Amino acid sequence: DPRAGFRQPAAELGPAVPQGLIRAARKSGQLNLAGRNLTEVPQHVWRINLDTPEEAHQNLSFGAADRWWEQTDLTKLILASNKLQCLSEDVKLLPALTVLDVHDNQLSSLPSALGQLENLQKLDLSHNKLESIPEELLQLSRLKSLLLQHNELSCLPDGFGQLVSLEELDLSNNHLTDIPTSFALLINLVRLNLASNQLKNLPADISTMKSLRQLDCTKNYLESVPSKLATMASLEQLYLRKNKLRALPEFPSCKLLKELHAGENQIEALNSENLKHLNSLSVLELRDNKIKSIPDEITLLQKLERLDLANNDISRLPYTLGNLPQLKFLALEGNPLRTIRRDLLQKGTQELLKYLRSKIQDDVPGQNEEPPVTAMTLPSESRINMHAITTLKLLDYSEKQAAAIPDEMFSVVQSHPVTAVNFSKNQLMEIPPRIVEMKESLCDVNLGFNKISSVSSEFCVLHKLTHLDIRNNSLTSLPEEMAELRRLQVINLAFNRFKVFPSVLYHLLALETILLSNNQVGSIDPLQLKKMDNLGTLDLQNNDLLQVPPELGNCESLRTLLLEGNPFRTPRAAILAKGTAAVLEYLRSRIPT
Repeated sequence: DPRAGFRQPAAELGPAVPQGLIRAARKSGQLNLAGRNLTEVPQHVWRINLDTPEEAHQNLSFGAADRWWEQTDLTKLILASNKLQCLSEDVKLLPALTVLDVHDNQLSSLPSALGQLENLQKLDLSHNKLESIPEELLQLSRLKSLLLQHNELSCLPDGFGQLVSLEELDLSNNHLTDIPTSFALLINLVRLNLASNQLKNLPADISTMKSLRQLDCTKNYLESVPSKLATMASLEQLYLRKNKLRALPEFPSCKLLKELHAGENQIEALNSENLKHLNSLSVLELRDNKIKSIPDEITLLQKLERLDLANNDISRLPYTLGNLPQLKFLALEGNPLRTIRRDLLQKGTQELLKYLRSKIQDDVPGQNEEPPVTAMTLPSESRINMHAITTLKLLDYSEKQAAAIPDEMFSVVQSHPVTAVNFSKNQLMEIPPRIVEMKESLCDVNLGFNKISSVSSEFCVLHKLTHLDIRNNSLTSLPEEMAELRRLQVINLAFNRFKVFPSVLYHLLALETILLSNNQVGSIDPLQLKKMDNLGTLDLQNNDLLQVPPELGNCESLRTLLLEGNPFRTPRAAILAKGTAAVLEYLRSRIPT
């Protein structure tokens, strides 16, 4: 081959780290070498702040922009997703590092020189093969975030508590059997993840972590929880799922606890002492246990939004459960409930709560839910649930796969006014025209899971409407006349075919919740949304938003903003994962000044 002499040998095809990246890193102080198949870190990376750049030798007249003696020290080095088996002791040549990310490599040990990086604040060592932590690592007194999940750690150094600045520590998915008592010194720790280890107990001293807000002990072998845990006044989220707990602790000081997850244990009893102090609790997850009864004190949990009691041994419920004002999700399947028919369980939380509320008033044992069919019953009324109409004020004709609602349904409510209508899960092509006959009383309409392609302007005379559910239909737009529905608080338009955000919603100033996920919406108007002072929840997941306008950050009434599953690039997933407040703050920071 005549060209053979001109070919470079494969091994010399230039360094794995292009010189341009090094040059840029000297100016920015940041170097990202993730996903480059590196088996070792090239020496010139460690020496980036020591060696004179090559251009300086070649050209002595280069411009001011390239003045290498004004270079920035490297503060951020990302080596993630490579094939590194070890890190050189030369890491100490980068003393200005504040962030070092080596997650997703094949590291089995760490250099002791890591302990000399005294400015390090974030160290990500997750998804490696580490079996131990060098003692020198404990000298990193400024370290705030240490990520060690998915390694092979079976023990931690006794002096771990020296890392006094730590705010985030993730040790999940290792082989730890105990926790050093010095953990008690980590008084600035906010998030601690110990999930998927082999812990049989937690040290009582853990209770001295006065800043701890999130503690995850999922999937261990815990048989009990130290009673002192109950004194952790800052705790907001506690995960105890998939352990061997037989009882829940009492929580006298956990006034801020918002989420308690204790499913898949062996808990047999839930008593009033477990519950009565948890004034802030919004999520209580106790599925797959052996709980036999629910105490009436559950109604003290006035902020409860999700209650999961599936797959327990519960035979009866306190009817007062129906009075929990914020409850949006109640799971009870897989219990031997005697007082509640199975078909009622399948109708969803709101129907269940209405039923429970109705039983508070007439808690008479042995009462049939539907009047028996007698000779005096009109043939047409036999398929009409009169109990639902008279007691729950609900006209229910759902899950019938019907193309139209029978006229007798509308006739019977002329003498028995209802406040709610459920026509979901049928084959309706349009909203039944006779629904307008109920305009003086109707507040809640469910037309979900049909084939409705438009909302008629006549429908908009239902001026008392507060809740409207038209999810899973074929809507592409809403009529401007909907602006008349001035009391509307909740609208569910998920799984339709909207390509643009329905502009009429901007005029419904009572709206508290807009659910618009799984459509094809391409943009939103943040200035119009800002005028909606009551809007607390906006769900735009799985749409076609190419960008999120920074001004959306000014919508300060929003408590829940869901944007996942859209094609925009910023905010990135890591910011979305931090929750609504962080997303709004990020957006505000991007508003041009």
